[in-house]
Amino acid sequence: MATNRTFTMIKPDAVANGHIGNILAMITNGGFKIVSLKLTQLTVADAQAFYAVHAARPFYGELVEFMSRGPIVAAILEKDNAVEDFRTLIGATNPAEAAEGTIRKAYATSIGENAVHGSDSDENAAIEGAFHFAGREQF
Repeated sequence: MATNRTFTMIKPDAVANGHIGNILAMITNGGFKIVSLKLTQLTVADAQAFYAVHAARPFYGELVEFMSRGPIVAAILEKDNAVEDFRTLIGATNPAEAAEGTIRKAYATSIGENAVHGSDSDENAAIEGAFHFAGREQF
């Protein structure tokens, strides 16, 4: 009886800065149930595949390098209206423009190192979750 699901990653900057616990607390306090969770590291090839949609953009190389430089925390979250509600919780890509009380306002250091990823649609949430978690790892 799944409700709506979304996918998130706590990015290498936030992991390196010791924010995993605080970010997970914000997620659960925001009403999300964590249904899959792992600490892992993307290879360059993994990051290239995950962000292939951005391959033609000028920031793609930096994004791949950043996302493969250290561990991440990948998670599938569940809540009614999960994608939209999570996008609200994480805040604007630019932490200077993010609303108070959002994850990026609290933990992002720049547009590029913005602490967390959040799926932008139900379809992408399913694709991104399946990229990181086998079916037996999704509860």
